[in-house]
Amino acid sequence: MSTLIPCIIAGGAGTRLWPVSRESMPKPFMRLPDGESLLQKTFHRATGLADVNRLLTVTSREVFFRTLDDYRPLNDGAVALDFILEPVGRNTAPAIAAAALHVARRYGEDAQLLVLPADHLITDLAAFADAVDSARRLADQGWLVTFGIRPSKAETGFGYIEKGPALNGDGFQVAQFVEKPDAITARQFLDGGQHLWNSGMFCMRVDSLLRELQEYAPQVLTAVSHCLEHSQAFEGQQDLHLELDSRTFALAPDISIDYALMERSTKVAVVPCQLGWSDIGSWQAVRELSPADANGNQCNGESVLHDVHNCYINSPTRLVGGVGLN
Repeated sequence: MSTLIPCIIAGGAGTRLWPVSRESMPKPFMRLPDGESLLQKTFHRATGLADVNRLLTVTSREVFFRTLDDYRPLNDGAVALDFILEPVGRNTAPAIAAAALHVARRYGEDAQLLVLPADHLITDLAAFADAVDSARRLADQGWLVTFGIRPSKAETGFGYIEKGPALNGDGFQVAQFVEKPDAITARQFLDGGQHLWNSGMFCMRVDSLLRELQEYAPQVLTAVSHCLEHSQAFEGQQDLHLELDSRTFALAPDISIDYALMERSTKVAVVPCQLGWSDIGSWQAVRELSPADANGNQCNGESVLHDVHNCYINSPTRLVGGVGLN
Protein backbone atom coordinates (compact mmCIF):
# COMPACT_ATOMS: atom_id res chain seq x y z
CA MET A 1 0.00 0.00 0.00
CA SER A 2 1.15 3.56 -0.69
CA THR A 3 2.90 5.74 1.89
CA LEU A 4 0.42 7.50 4.19
CA ILE A 5 1.03 11.16 5.06
CA PRO A 6 -1.55 12.69 7.43
CA CYS A 7 -2.28 16.35 6.70
CA ILE A 8 -3.74 18.45 9.50
CA ILE A 9 -5.69 21.48 8.28
CA ALA A 10 -5.40 24.09 11.01
CA GLY A 11 -6.87 27.23 9.47
CA GLY A 12 -9.91 29.17 10.68
CA ALA A 13 -10.74 30.87 13.96
CA GLY A 14 -13.86 28.98 15.03
CA THR A 15 -15.72 32.15 15.96
CA ARG A 16 -18.78 30.23 17.19
CA LEU A 17 -16.75 29.55 20.36
CA TRP A 18 -15.73 33.17 20.95
CA PRO A 19 -14.15 34.37 23.20
CA VAL A 20 -12.26 31.13 23.92
CA SER A 21 -11.62 30.75 20.18
CA ARG A 22 -10.57 33.92 18.36
CA GLU A 23 -8.16 35.11 15.69
CA SER A 24 -5.15 35.27 18.01
CA MET A 25 -6.04 31.94 19.70
CA PRO A 26 -7.89 29.77 17.15
CA LYS A 27 -10.10 26.85 18.10
CA PRO A 28 -7.45 24.10 17.58
CA PHE A 29 -5.56 25.50 20.59
CA MET A 30 -8.58 25.35 22.88
CA ARG A 31 -7.77 23.26 25.96
CA LEU A 32 -10.05 20.38 26.83
CA PRO A 33 -10.81 19.33 30.41
CA ASP A 34 -7.88 16.87 30.35
CA GLY A 35 -5.44 19.70 29.58
CA GLU A 36 -4.69 18.80 25.95
CA SER A 37 -5.66 21.00 23.02
CA LEU A 38 -7.78 19.84 20.10
CA LEU A 39 -4.66 20.19 17.93
CA GLN A 40 -2.70 17.90 20.25
CA LYS A 41 -5.51 15.34 20.13
CA THR A 42 -5.37 15.44 16.34
CA PHE A 43 -1.57 15.05 16.40
CA HIS A 44 -1.90 11.94 18.59
CA ARG A 45 -4.61 10.55 16.32
CA ALA A 46 -2.60 11.07 13.14
CA THR A 47 0.80 9.92 14.35
CA GLY A 48 -0.67 6.93 16.20
CA LEU A 49 -1.60 5.27 12.90
CA ALA A 50 0.59 2.42 11.68
CA ASP A 51 3.61 3.31 9.52
CA VAL A 52 3.22 7.09 9.84
CA ASN A 53 6.65 8.74 9.99
CA ARG A 54 5.83 12.15 8.50
CA LEU A 55 3.11 14.67 9.35
CA LEU A 56 2.10 17.65 7.22
CA THR A 57 0.32 20.63 8.77
CA VAL A 58 -1.27 23.49 6.84
CA THR A 59 -1.59 26.52 9.09
CA SER A 60 -1.08 30.28 9.15
CA ARG A 61 2.15 32.15 9.69
CA GLU A 62 0.67 33.83 12.74
CA VAL A 63 0.22 30.61 14.74
CA PHE A 64 3.17 28.62 13.38
CA PHE A 65 5.25 28.89 16.56
CA ARG A 66 2.25 28.20 18.76
CA THR A 67 1.68 25.05 16.68
CA LEU A 68 5.29 24.00 17.23
CA ASP A 69 4.84 24.55 20.97
CA ASP A 70 1.83 22.21 20.96
CA TYR A 71 3.67 19.53 18.98
CA ARG A 72 6.99 19.68 20.81
CA PRO A 73 6.05 17.74 23.99
CA LEU A 74 4.32 15.04 21.92
CA ASN A 75 7.00 14.31 19.34
CA ASP A 76 10.10 12.34 20.32
CA GLY A 77 11.66 12.85 16.90
CA ALA A 78 10.20 9.72 15.33
CA VAL A 79 7.87 11.79 13.14
CA ALA A 80 9.23 14.33 10.66
CA LEU A 81 7.20 17.53 10.48
CA ASP A 82 6.32 19.45 7.31
CA PHE A 83 4.47 22.77 7.49
CA ILE A 84 2.76 24.79 4.79
CA LEU A 85 2.30 28.35 6.02
CA GLU A 86 -0.57 30.32 4.50
CA PRO A 87 -0.23 34.12 4.39
CA VAL A 88 -4.03 34.43 4.20
CA GLY A 89 -6.88 31.96 4.50
CA ARG A 90 -8.38 30.86 1.16
CA ASN A 91 -10.55 27.99 2.44
CA THR A 92 -9.88 24.26 2.19
CA ALA A 93 -9.57 23.70 -1.58
CA PRO A 94 -6.38 25.78 -2.01
CA ALA A 95 -5.00 24.42 1.28
CA ILE A 96 -5.49 20.80 0.21
CA ALA A 97 -4.24 21.52 -3.31
CA ALA A 98 -1.05 23.00 -1.84
CA ALA A 99 -0.63 19.93 0.36
CA ALA A 100 -1.09 17.58 -2.60
CA LEU A 101 1.38 19.44 -4.81
CA HIS A 102 3.94 19.59 -2.00
CA VAL A 103 3.66 15.86 -1.29
CA ALA A 104 3.80 15.00 -5.01
CA ARG A 105 7.01 16.95 -5.50
CA ARG A 106 8.72 15.79 -2.32
CA TYR A 107 7.47 12.25 -1.71
CA GLY A 108 5.82 11.03 -4.90
CA GLU A 109 2.37 11.14 -6.49
CA ASP A 110 1.58 7.62 -5.27
CA ALA A 111 1.52 8.79 -1.63
CA GLN A 112 -1.80 8.87 0.19
CA LEU A 113 -2.93 12.08 1.87
CA LEU A 114 -5.10 11.73 4.99
CA VAL A 115 -6.75 15.13 5.50
CA LEU A 116 -7.83 15.86 9.08
CA PRO A 117 -9.37 19.05 10.50
CA ALA A 118 -7.31 20.21 13.48
CA ASP A 119 -10.30 21.11 15.63
CA HIS A 120 -12.40 17.93 15.73
CA LEU A 121 -12.48 15.35 18.51
CA ILE A 122 -12.49 11.56 18.07
CA THR A 123 -12.62 9.34 21.14
CA ASP A 124 -12.65 5.84 19.58
CA LEU A 125 -9.15 5.62 18.13
CA ALA A 126 -9.43 1.91 17.28
CA ALA A 127 -12.52 2.57 15.16
CA PHE A 128 -10.71 5.52 13.57
CA ALA A 129 -7.76 3.29 12.61
CA ASP A 130 -10.12 0.69 11.12
CA ALA A 131 -11.91 3.39 9.09
CA VAL A 132 -8.58 4.70 7.80
CA ASP A 133 -7.61 1.18 6.70
CA SER A 134 -10.85 0.89 4.71
CA ALA A 135 -10.35 4.34 3.22
CA ARG A 136 -6.78 3.53 2.19
CA ARG A 137 -7.88 0.44 0.29
CA LEU A 138 -10.43 2.50 -1.62
CA ALA A 139 -7.95 5.32 -2.20
CA ASP A 140 -5.50 2.89 -3.79
CA GLN A 141 -8.27 2.09 -6.30
CA GLY A 142 -8.46 5.75 -7.32
CA TRP A 143 -11.35 6.90 -5.12
CA LEU A 144 -11.42 10.21 -3.27
CA VAL A 145 -12.60 8.92 0.09
CA THR A 146 -14.51 10.82 2.74
CA PHE A 147 -15.50 9.61 6.19
CA GLY A 148 -19.23 9.63 6.92
CA ILE A 149 -20.35 9.60 10.54
CA ARG A 150 -23.40 7.47 11.27
CA PRO A 151 -25.92 9.97 12.68
CA SER A 152 -27.07 9.56 16.26
CA LYS A 153 -29.76 12.26 16.10
CA ALA A 154 -31.66 14.39 13.62
CA GLU A 155 -28.94 17.03 13.40
CA THR A 156 -29.60 20.20 11.38
CA GLY A 157 -26.14 21.69 11.90
CA PHE A 158 -24.19 19.30 9.66
CA GLY A 159 -24.08 18.58 5.96
CA TYR A 160 -24.95 15.02 4.94
CA ILE A 161 -23.65 12.43 2.47
CA GLU A 162 -26.07 10.07 0.74
CA LYS A 163 -24.73 6.56 0.17
CA GLY A 164 -24.77 5.06 -3.33
CA PRO A 165 -23.66 1.60 -4.54
CA ALA A 166 -21.49 -0.52 -2.22
CA LEU A 167 -17.76 -0.78 -3.00
CA ASN A 168 -16.11 -4.09 -2.07
CA GLY A 169 -17.27 -4.02 1.53
CA ASP A 170 -15.08 -1.03 2.48
CA GLY A 171 -17.54 1.74 1.71
CA PHE A 172 -19.97 3.20 -0.79
CA GLN A 173 -19.86 5.44 -3.80
CA VAL A 174 -21.27 8.83 -2.88
CA ALA A 175 -24.69 9.47 -4.42
CA GLN A 176 -24.74 13.13 -3.43
CA PHE A 177 -23.73 15.69 -0.84
CA VAL A 178 -26.65 17.38 0.91
CA GLU A 179 -26.62 20.82 2.51
CA LYS A 180 -27.64 21.27 6.16
CA PRO A 181 -31.27 20.09 6.26
CA ASP A 182 -34.31 21.39 8.12
CA ALA A 183 -35.59 19.42 11.13
CA ILE A 184 -38.12 17.34 9.17
CA THR A 185 -35.57 16.34 6.53
CA ALA A 186 -32.95 15.55 9.18
CA ARG A 187 -35.43 13.19 10.86
CA GLN A 188 -36.08 11.50 7.51
CA PHE A 189 -32.33 11.09 7.00
CA LEU A 190 -31.95 9.55 10.46
CA ASP A 191 -34.83 7.11 9.96
CA GLY A 192 -33.88 6.19 6.38
CA GLY A 193 -30.35 4.98 7.12
CA GLN A 194 -28.92 6.15 3.79
CA HIS A 195 -27.38 9.41 4.97
CA LEU A 196 -24.23 10.12 6.98
CA TRP A 197 -22.82 13.25 8.57
CA ASN A 198 -20.09 14.90 6.50
CA SER A 199 -17.03 14.87 8.76
CA GLY A 200 -14.70 16.89 6.53
CA MET A 201 -12.02 14.15 6.69
CA PHE A 202 -10.59 12.65 3.50
CA CYS A 203 -8.14 10.00 2.29
CA MET A 204 -6.83 10.20 -1.30
CA ARG A 205 -3.88 9.20 -3.40
CA VAL A 206 -2.16 12.37 -4.49
CA ASP A 207 -2.20 11.47 -8.19
CA SER A 208 -5.96 10.82 -8.05
CA LEU A 209 -6.58 14.10 -6.23
CA LEU A 210 -4.50 16.15 -8.66
CA ARG A 211 -6.18 14.51 -11.64
CA GLU A 212 -9.65 15.31 -10.31
CA LEU A 213 -8.65 18.87 -9.40
CA GLN A 214 -7.39 19.36 -12.95
CA GLU A 215 -10.74 18.10 -14.26
CA TYR A 216 -13.15 19.91 -11.93
CA ALA A 217 -11.24 22.78 -10.29
CA PRO A 218 -8.45 23.75 -12.70
CA GLN A 219 -8.48 27.36 -11.53
CA VAL A 220 -7.63 26.25 -7.99
CA LEU A 221 -4.85 23.93 -9.12
CA THR A 222 -3.36 26.46 -11.54
CA ALA A 223 -3.35 29.26 -8.97
CA VAL A 224 -1.77 27.13 -6.25
CA SER A 225 0.81 25.65 -8.64
CA HIS A 226 1.79 29.18 -9.64
CA CYS A 227 2.05 30.14 -5.98
CA LEU A 228 4.35 27.22 -5.16
CA GLU A 229 6.70 28.28 -7.95
CA HIS A 230 7.18 31.58 -6.11
CA SER A 231 7.29 30.14 -2.57
CA GLN A 232 10.30 29.38 -0.43
CA ALA A 233 10.98 26.23 1.60
CA PHE A 234 13.22 26.04 4.67
CA GLU A 235 14.47 22.58 5.60
CA GLY A 236 15.98 21.31 8.85
CA GLN A 237 17.01 17.85 10.02
CA GLN A 238 13.51 16.72 11.02
CA ASP A 239 11.30 19.53 9.80
CA LEU A 240 10.47 21.53 6.71
CA HIS A 241 8.32 24.61 6.36
CA LEU A 242 7.08 26.04 3.10
CA GLU A 243 6.04 29.69 3.22
CA LEU A 244 3.45 30.37 0.53
CA ASP A 245 4.02 33.53 -1.46
CA SER A 246 1.58 36.22 -0.31
CA ARG A 247 0.89 37.88 -3.65
CA THR A 248 0.21 34.75 -5.68
CA PHE A 249 -1.66 32.80 -2.99
CA ALA A 250 -4.10 35.70 -2.59
CA LEU A 251 -5.14 35.07 -6.22
CA ALA A 252 -6.33 31.52 -5.46
CA PRO A 253 -10.12 31.07 -5.36
CA ASP A 254 -11.63 31.20 -1.87
CA ILE A 255 -13.58 27.94 -1.98
CA SER A 256 -14.04 24.78 0.06
CA ILE A 257 -12.91 21.37 -1.19
CA ASP A 258 -16.53 20.18 -1.04
CA TYR A 259 -17.78 22.88 -3.41
CA ALA A 260 -14.71 22.88 -5.65
CA LEU A 261 -14.34 19.13 -6.09
CA MET A 262 -16.17 16.62 -3.90
CA GLU A 263 -19.68 17.62 -4.97
CA ARG A 264 -18.67 17.51 -8.65
CA SER A 265 -16.41 14.46 -9.03
CA THR A 266 -17.85 11.03 -9.85
CA LYS A 267 -14.93 9.30 -8.09
CA VAL A 268 -15.94 10.06 -4.48
CA ALA A 269 -16.50 7.27 -1.96
CA VAL A 270 -17.58 7.30 1.68
CA VAL A 271 -16.61 5.03 4.56
CA PRO A 272 -19.42 4.90 7.17
CA CYS A 273 -18.06 4.97 10.72
CA GLN A 274 -18.82 5.57 14.38
CA LEU A 275 -15.80 7.20 15.96
CA GLY A 276 -17.04 9.09 19.00
CA TRP A 277 -16.74 12.11 16.70
CA SER A 278 -17.60 15.74 17.42
CA ASP A 279 -16.72 18.88 15.51
CA ILE A 280 -16.84 20.83 18.82
CA GLY A 281 -18.75 23.46 16.90
CA SER A 282 -20.92 24.87 19.69
CA TRP A 283 -20.83 25.56 23.41
CA GLN A 284 -23.28 22.70 23.86
CA ALA A 285 -20.71 20.34 22.33
CA VAL A 286 -18.02 21.76 24.61
CA ARG A 287 -20.06 21.37 27.78
CA GLU A 288 -20.82 17.74 26.93
CA LEU A 289 -17.11 16.97 27.34
CA SER A 290 -17.42 17.41 31.12
CA PRO A 291 -19.59 15.24 33.40
CA ALA A 292 -22.61 16.96 34.97
CA ASP A 293 -23.03 17.29 38.72
CA ALA A 294 -26.26 16.51 40.57
CA ASN A 295 -27.71 19.90 39.56
CA GLY A 296 -26.91 19.50 35.86
CA ASN A 297 -23.88 21.82 35.93
CA GLN A 298 -20.73 21.13 33.94
CA CYS A 299 -17.56 22.90 34.97
CA ASN A 300 -14.09 23.22 33.48
CA GLY A 301 -11.88 24.59 36.25
CA GLU A 302 -12.51 25.42 39.90
CA SER A 303 -15.91 26.78 40.94
CA VAL A 304 -17.99 27.36 44.06
CA LEU A 305 -21.74 27.19 43.32
CA HIS A 306 -24.86 27.83 45.39
CA ASP A 307 -28.35 27.33 43.97
CA VAL A 308 -26.95 26.96 40.45
CA HIS A 309 -28.59 24.61 37.96
CA ASN A 310 -28.00 23.55 34.32
CA CYS A 311 -25.04 25.86 33.72
CA TYR A 312 -21.72 25.44 31.96
CA ILE A 313 -18.81 27.25 33.62
CA ASN A 314 -15.49 27.48 31.79
CA SER A 315 -12.66 29.05 33.77
CA PRO A 316 -9.57 26.84 33.83
CA THR A 317 -7.24 29.49 35.29
CA ARG A 318 -9.25 31.16 38.08
CA LEU A 319 -11.87 30.37 40.71
CA VAL A 320 -15.45 31.25 39.74
CA GLY A 321 -18.38 31.64 42.12
CA GLY A 322 -22.02 31.40 41.11
CA VAL A 323 -25.25 32.06 43.02
CA GLY A 324 -28.86 31.64 41.91
CA LEU A 325 -28.38 30.76 38.26
CA ASN A 326 -30.46 28.52 36.04
